[in-house]
Amino acid sequence: MFDDIKIANSIEMKDIKDIGKKIDIDEDYLELYGKYKAKIKPFKGNKQGKLILVTSTNPTPYGEGKTTISIGINDALNSLGYKSIVTLREPSLGPVFGIKGGATGGGFAQIVPMEDINLHFTGDMHAITSCNNLLCAAIDNHLFQGNELNLDPNNIIFKRCLDINDRALRKIDIEYNKEKKMRSTNFDITAASEIMAIICLSKNLKDLKERLGNILIGYTIDNKPVFARQLHIEGALTILLRDAIKPNLVQTLEGNPAIVHGGPFANIAHGCNSLIATKLALSLGDYVVTEAGFGSDLGAEKFLDIKCRIGNLKPNCIVINTTIRSLKHNGGCPKEKLTDKDMSYLEKGIDNLKVHIENMAKFTSNLIVCLNYFSKDTDEEIQFVRDFVEQLGYDFEISKAYTEGSKGSTSLALKIVKLCAKDTNFKFLYDVNKSIREKIDIISKEIYHASQVIYSDKALNEMKKLEHLGYQDLPICIAKTQYSISDDPKKLGYPVNHEVKVSDIHLCNGAGFIVVMMGNIMTMPGLSKEPAYLKMDIDEQGKITGLF
Repeated sequence: MFDDIKIANSIEMKDIKDIGKKIDIDEDYLELYGKYKAKIKPFKGNKQGKLILVTSTNPTPYGEGKTTISIGINDALNSLGYKSIVTLREPSLGPVFGIKGGATGGGFAQIVPMEDINLHFTGDMHAITSCNNLLCAAIDNHLFQGNELNLDPNNIIFKRCLDINDRALRKIDIEYNKEKKMRSTNFDITAASEIMAIICLSKNLKDLKERLGNILIGYTIDNKPVFARQLHIEGALTILLRDAIKPNLVQTLEGNPAIVHGGPFANIAHGCNSLIATKLALSLGDYVVTEAGFGSDLGAEKFLDIKCRIGNLKPNCIVINTTIRSLKHNGGCPKEKLTDKDMSYLEKGIDNLKVHIENMAKFTSNLIVCLNYFSKDTDEEIQFVRDFVEQLGYDFEISKAYTEGSKGSTSLALKIVKLCAKDTNFKFLYDVNKSIREKIDIISKEIYHASQVIYSDKALNEMKKLEHLGYQDLPICIAKTQYSISDDPKKLGYPVNHEVKVSDIHLCNGAGFIVVMMGNIMTMPGLSKEPAYLKMDIDEQGKITGLF
């Protein structure tokens, strides 16, 4: 393993104005945050770039390198003479200080300045958190000042948020009126908040303001919906996000453009960078490389069925990233044996790759499998995966972006260019006009390969309420574990004849989708026994160590 922060600090970054010029953005459209970061003012180029989506098999707890692969592909395309832009999500401080670490790639396929991006960056996360919590403060103030809207204090669905893993905030009690009566609520992590989803799916400032006003905050005593606009707060909320809605321009280690904007999680949110950033990049580049969080059962499905539907996008190619260690993990291999030369776990776990190929083929036939290479991978293991993929009729390539940068992804990039030249033949998984239950059932059976969907009484009641209110014609955003195609993290590989359990359903009216909770999923993660922050430090000169 390389020291990512040492590599990032060893290169001489280019002035961000020069990065803008590479994709024809005049410096008048850049709002500078120092020499190496900038926000992009409303702007549109005249290109119609091709869209490349990077997804993966079900990951180990440490991730499988989608961001590294995405950056490597982008650098390789630029080295081949194409104008390519990578569009990524902003890291959340939760994982940065938790178990996964940052989200700026790794080795010789990184975006920089990596410390800034992984920490406070341009303040977007803080703006989203402040916007979210202003709305919460306004709701409780409304209750305190007399409750003119007749809100039911026990039926308020909009929650506070914080961009740090903190299990203590999963349940809190707060006073809501002058009589000091209490109501129970909780915090979500910022990356799972509806405000995050809204900023990532808004088309412009006007659309952002309308979506913020459309947020369902709760119900009245007689069960009528109450929206944020009824508090007359959408203007103030939009003010807090006036800069956060602008995409951020940074660069890769090789001096190529990267647009980083928005950061929803994929296990409890929709897992894609902002629509504004993706569309901007498509208007500026020949190719746009983007990634969707976790495995294809989560991030990619939501990218394709939610973001592409709302933004009228069609990916030209899907890259399914995998690693030998994730396939062994899905074959039941213990952590301490992941680098052992034992083919049995790989042979058992390869079906996890098969299920993700099958799933993505339901959207498009333009697929390629990429093996993110690790130094302990053997020739026999690699050949086994190659043969498996090619027997299924799909392209296979290795990426060594982590160790070699663009050179390690050139062959992969060339195959992607060929795939993107074909018709996209893209289609959605479901008709959005079907009932809520039909859409959930389709995703559960087609993507999670469940034999049955079990609904709690609470979920059934909520479904009935939303359909009665006329909110059934929206895409579905399922929140479940990322470690399995099922809702049980212990069911690895390609589980069959399993049930998925829907525990709750709620409307994100501002974002424009319905969230469906499956299994034991938490919207506020906790810290592990040995979090990443234990290895971090900073010296008197401000030099950071241990950030990865």
